[in-house]
Amino acid sequence: MSGESLQDRYTPKGTCFGCGPTNTQGLRIKSFEAGDELVCEWTPQKHHEAYPGILSGGICGTLLDCHSNMAAAHCLRTEGEIDGPLFTVTAEFHVKLLRPTPIDGPVTIRARVVESSGRKVLVDASLEANGSVTATCHGVFVAVREGHPAYHGW
Repeated sequence: MSGESLQDRYTPKGTCFGCGPTNTQGLRIKSFEAGDELVCEWTPQKHHEAYPGILSGGICGTLLDCHSNMAAAHCLRTEGEIDGPLFTVTAEFHVKLLRPTPIDGPVTIRARVVESSGRKVLVDASLEANGSVTATCHGVFVAVREGHPAYHGW
């Protein structure tokens, strides 16, 4: 992936554990446009294991959540439906862990907006390792209003 990630474009000072560019102890995922979806390649480390050689299910969920949330924020920004600062948060997300996710190489996260209405966006996402889908996610994300802790950025 080359060029500027959406995290670097929208939240360069973000501190989120999953996607914050400034969180040196976080996952620091980078999401890029690829046609009608967002794609992220990320390489797990040994300390991300649940058991030898296998990625923690919690880390799988975080990868899917943060990447999907960025897809929702990007959708609302490009549709231009929201005026002023625009940050989205997870209202709900459902992860299905289909098989163990190995940590022997990079994983790919894909997210696609399936519906957008006003301040709410529905996103489907998948996590792939070694050519197989290992987890999927369906999430609902909403743009926050002034007064919400995330209103001025993640």
